[in-house]
Amino acid sequence: MQQSMKMNYLSVEQIAKSYGERVLFRNISFGINEGQKIGFVAKNGTGKTSLLNILSGKERPDEGKVVYRKNLSVAFLSQEPNLNPELTVEETIFSSEKPILKVIANYEKALKNPDDAEQLQNTFDAMDAAQAWDFETTYKQILFRLKLEDLSQKVSNLSGGQKKRLALANALLAQPNLLIMDEPTNHLDLEMIEWLEAFFAKENITLFMVTHDRYFLERVCNEIVELDEGNLYSYKGNYSYYLEKRNARIENFETETAKAKQLYKKELDWMRRQPKARTTKSKSRIDDFHEIKSRAHQRRKDHEIQLELNMERLGTKVVELHSISKSFGEKVLISKFDYNFLRGERVGIIGKNGTGKSTFLNIMTGGLLPDTGKVVIGETVKFGYYTQQGISLKEGQKVIDVVREFGDYIPLKKGRQISAQQLLERFLFDRKKQYDFVEKLSGGERKRLYLCTVLIKNPNFLILDEPTNDLDIVTLNVLENFLLDFPGCLIVVSHDRYFMDKIVDHLFVFRGDGVVDDFPGNYTDFRAYEDSAPKEKESSASKPKKEWKLDKNKAKLTYNEQKEYNKLEKEIAKLEKQKEELQHQFATENWDTEEINKQSLLLKEIIDQIEEKTERWFELSAKLE
Repeated sequence: MQQSMKMNYLSVEQIAKSYGERVLFRNISFGINEGQKIGFVAKNGTGKTSLLNILSGKERPDEGKVVYRKNLSVAFLSQEPNLNPELTVEETIFSSEKPILKVIANYEKALKNPDDAEQLQNTFDAMDAAQAWDFETTYKQILFRLKLEDLSQKVSNLSGGQKKRLALANALLAQPNLLIMDEPTNHLDLEMIEWLEAFFAKENITLFMVTHDRYFLERVCNEIVELDEGNLYSYKGNYSYYLEKRNARIENFETETAKAKQLYKKELDWMRRQPKARTTKSKSRIDDFHEIKSRAHQRRKDHEIQLELNMERLGTKVVELHSISKSFGEKVLISKFDYNFLRGERVGIIGKNGTGKSTFLNIMTGGLLPDTGKVVIGETVKFGYYTQQGISLKEGQKVIDVVREFGDYIPLKKGRQISAQQLLERFLFDRKKQYDFVEKLSGGERKRLYLCTVLIKNPNFLILDEPTNDLDIVTLNVLENFLLDFPGCLIVVSHDRYFMDKIVDHLFVFRGDGVVDDFPGNYTDFRAYEDSAPKEKESSASKPKKEWKLDKNKAKLTYNEQKEYNKLEKEIAKLEKQKEELQHQFATENWDTEEINKQSLLLKEIIDQIEEKTERWFELSAKLE
């Protein structure tokens, strides 16, 4: 029997886009067909976001057109989601055009008003008729996985990361024919990213996305489209296949430099040597840590140093952590942690949001005092600390002046050096760009510039907190090669698993409740080890809702209890917000001891109130069930 052709969803016909004299692309043509999962690759500033905006209808091309299939439903996840700040999380989700969501919304509403038994039965029947139970399970699971369980929170009170996750939930629940995404893994922790990979692997959904996460490209996409120097190249395969074919393409151009060929050969070789995506679990638990450790050291030996940095040599005493502990009120982040850093150590830090990763870095660098224990810093240690906050740029400054404020050059061995100009060139700021005003830079370019200001100071102990956000794959390659050449100590917090695998030798795993494990391998080693452990039972959030069927004999809330129940939800959400803001201040404000004690008492009071009100809320919830 002849296989049916996949239907064409949209066709891009000879489009062009320019901003003033700057031409992003001309005569670009391609199609997106049903079932394709396309990763779009290009350098920062070459038109990735513009192309996504054109596909989603937010922008118009200067020339050419985009032709959509009739009645095609398209969802667009942008880097800066456009959400109504007045709505709650729940209202945002249920404002979708999808009819099945309206049925679920009515059912959820009826559950909150159990006095009206008839309405509850009607909505229950409607759920049956629409066959909405499975979808409602998916809906609950998506919210649970993306940590959007407080449905009463207002969008205006959400952090940037929560807004991005809400927009992602909305896009997934809309179940569009075509989903267009700009950096979908930003603001997701590692667990969320891996869940999203698995979700896309099993869902029959057509994707077109920009992402810097190379494992995500490897495991989700079945086609890579690259925009390079205004030309479009398409490769039907995953990321490692794309690297192989791109390398062959580059070799066909005699004018291409040997350096570019070497970079992609190295990258492809590294990708080939990595364990494949985890399709099978380990047959037995890996107990021999020495085997993992030796693999990690072998990876380091494989790297040939290109850039011989001449930094101040670290002494025998680097950084010593003596039984450090840190809590905010009842929340224990670090408990009696001991560690002595050795010269040349390369540590990755992983853990869920809120488990104390940034607090740990701030304690190490002196920005925050531990509650107990002490940090001893060696005399020769010179920290370079790249934080998530970034850099304050002054208006009217040129790119080169920003870097020169921090240093003029990085010394190399044998009396050579890299000047500020050469460092900027290495990180993809050409000579012309170096004399641009900083206010003209894109978000990704600002992150690149900030990185250069940290590196030009020639630190011998480098700490990078989420350095990969907003950097494109080409810049990540440059950064990885610089870090592989870096002879000092290195600590990296990142959700980019590929980056972590390539750069670090062992991990500090922040488990929560003050537990920090030292794991002697990279991220892929750690996942293989964890996957071979017995699994806990699945969360109740993923259980089907059939068990919620109407039971007329169950206790109901009185009018006053119903009022109290609704009020408690709002009060708990408000207190949680206060707690989050205060915890953030602990990490960022430079308070003296007296102020820290005062604020700690306030935090404890807030946590006690949350616990008290939550307990009462559960009592009332039990009557509703």
